[in-house]
Formats: sequence, structure tokens, C-alpha cells
Amino acid sequence: MREPDEIDLQLLKLLALNGRLGIRELARDLGRSPSTVAERVKRLEREGLIRGYTALIDYHSLGYQVNAITLLQVEGAYIEDVERELAREPNVKAVYDITGEYDIAIILSFKSVPELDSFIKRLIRRPHIKRSMTSLIFRVVKESPHVEAFLRSIG
Repeated sequence: MREPDEIDLQLLKLLALNGRLGIRELARDLGRSPSTVAERVKRLEREGLIRGYTALIDYHSLGYQVNAITLLQVEGAYIEDVERELAREPNVKAVYDITGEYDIAIILSFKSVPELDSFIKRLIRRPHIKRSMTSLIFRVVKESPHVEAFLRSIG
């Protein structure tokens, strides 16, 4: 994959700030032709720099008011298998392969504490999971899909 140039970076910034911008609006903002911008967007998608487009949903407003972080110790040979299984769970928002005392970190969202409790009890019965630690998230101080330092670095 080639290194993104300044136009690519500007394009990524514009789309990060407003993923609903159309090709014509992007072209106007970048001072380029719509065909050039369309081709660049397609290339950035092909190269994986743009992984998709989505709406940022306020799940709290939809009743998902119980959020937690769970750390798991897993038998070493089975870490990737457990990660794949967790990635298929509907209430798991993120799965991270981590270093340190624990092997996996997961971010969870549920509508109620009993739902979370049921999930954790089912989780720890799985073979190869040696230990878990779950912390409830009281409030979100910062949660962003973007790296703000990157967005600020682009003029």
C-alpha cells in the first residue's frame, strides 16, 4: 500500500468529520474534480484506509444503559478461538487481544444488569477461560471513533 498524500489525508479528515458528504461536496472542499475525488475514495476503500461508513448511534437512548469492560485470562493455545467466539456475541462491542496479566479485553453493552450477569456466568463456564474480571462503566468521559490528534494535524 502506498503512503497517503496530503489530498488523501484531507479527504479522510472530511469524511471522518461528516461521513455523509457526497463526492461533489468533497470535490468542492478539496478544490478537485468529482471524478478525481471519486477515484481517490474508491482507492482509499480498496486499500483499507476507509473501512466503511456508519451512523454513530446513541445506544444509551435505546435502553442499553449497562456498559462493562471484562478482562479474560485464557489458556494460551485457545486465545484466538475465544476471541473469534466473543466477536460473534451480539452484546460485545469490541474485542481486544492485550498484553499483561489478562489476554483479552471486551467491551459490553446490555439493557440490564441481569442480562450482563447472565452473559458473564455463561462466559466463565466456557472451556479455556481461566479467570475473568468485570468492571461496570459508570459514565463515559470520552468515547470517540477518531484519533483527534490525526484530525488536528491535517490543515
